[in-house]
Amino acid sequence: QVQLVESGGGLVQAGGSLRLSCGAPGRTLSNYAMGWFRQAPGDEREFVAVITMGGGTTDYTDSVKGRFAISRDNDRKTVYLNMNSLKPEDTAVYYCAARWGSIRTRGADYDYWGQGTQVTVSS
Repeated sequence: QVQLVESGGGLVQAGGSLRLSCGAPGRTLSNYAMGWFRQAPGDEREFVAVITMGGGTTDYTDSVKGRFAISRDNDRKTVYLNMNSLKPEDTAVYYCAARWGSIRTRGADYDYWGQGTQVTVSS
């Protein structure tokens, strides 16, 4: 069992930035592909970004390309999502997720999930 904990959410004005972090206290995440997903009220959960175990390959949903960056520090056992040029439509609860094997953009393919962190972007 892997318990994921997200942090870094908050309220920010449009155009601002936030950095989300995801860790698993007491254990490494280096054996897992990691993803960030988000869910806005009334919407289904959607894929945001993914990164391979070694960090060499990433993928993003089109709406965040050029604004968001996923990265990982396997020594610090943390995965990050740097979010720039935030827009009101980025408002959602953001979740990190982990899976064995290669990256996937479908949430159902992930084995472990965090509780989520709220990101609110005001206009």
